[in-house]
Amino acid sequence: MKTPSGQPVATPAEASVETSPKAPAGASARRVARSRRSVTLVAGCVLAGLVVAIAVVSLVWLPYAPDDTSGDRLMPPGAAHPLGTDKLGRDLLTQLMIGARIALTVGIGSVLLGGVLGVLGGLAAGFATRWLDDTVAALLDILIAFPTLLLAMLVVAVQSASLWSAVVAIGLGMSAVVARLTRVLVKRVLAQDYITAARTSGTSWPRVVTEHVLPNIWPTLLVNLALQLGLAVLAEASLSYLGLGPPPPNASWGRMLQEAQTTVLTAPVGAVAPGVLLVMLVVGVNLIADGLRDVADPTRRRTR
Repeated sequence: MKTPSGQPVATPAEASVETSPKAPAGASARRVARSRRSVTLVAGCVLAGLVVAIAVVSLVWLPYAPDDTSGDRLMPPGAAHPLGTDKLGRDLLTQLMIGARIALTVGIGSVLLGGVLGVLGGLAAGFATRWLDDTVAALLDILIAFPTLLLAMLVVAVQSASLWSAVVAIGLGMSAVVARLTRVLVKRVLAQDYITAARTSGTSWPRVVTEHVLPNIWPTLLVNLALQLGLAVLAEASLSYLGLGPPPPNASWGRMLQEAQTTVLTAPVGAVAPGVLLVMLVVGVNLIADGLRDVADPTRRRTR
């Protein structure tokens, strides 16, 4: 349609199309990011959840006793032994289920121990005086530079190999990492203006810690502890592979791998099965940590 002067005039339908608001490009990117976070968390929960389910079932039911050697040596998978037997005639499915329980016990126990010691040490360093903070920072750097596995080997060698020795050894090794991260986060929070305002208004330091410091640092700490869980599981498997893990009849994935290395060609299930479960648990925990990192930091955008 045209005006008397010959200028075109937009029809109501055309005007509505031209003036209709367009969806912002950032909204689509946010939806994609949220979808990726969901997929990462779900995949991690599924992988780790399968191992957790196996460990929980092992608490109430096992196909055979852990020390039952009534089966023939290196039997292939069958009705009596779904995954076969090892070179001593023990049921592999039973050992895998017990190994899942031990891996989670050592992993969660060492993370709890390392988290408590690390957070307390980091808080103390964050509130310490300048020279004391520098001293603590130097000590933490030395502990972090010291190989965690070697430290665990020393602790286990002193206390003898046991389940709780592995928990203490791995927990002490990771506490330095948690302490250094906590120290950095605490100092960052204490430098904020609202901390100065809280202190000016008469808020005590314990209340500052519980009401301001801890609520602002726990998301980052949670992600780090989730990553430490995967490392703790690998450390336990490494100790067991070296013979410094929980002693028999407790089965460990690391010791199963060590025992099966001589029969990997004739009975591969004994080496493949614990390796698959170990990878599933570590990858699942890392995926959960990756998803938690995105949730804790919504501004983070990943390019894939």
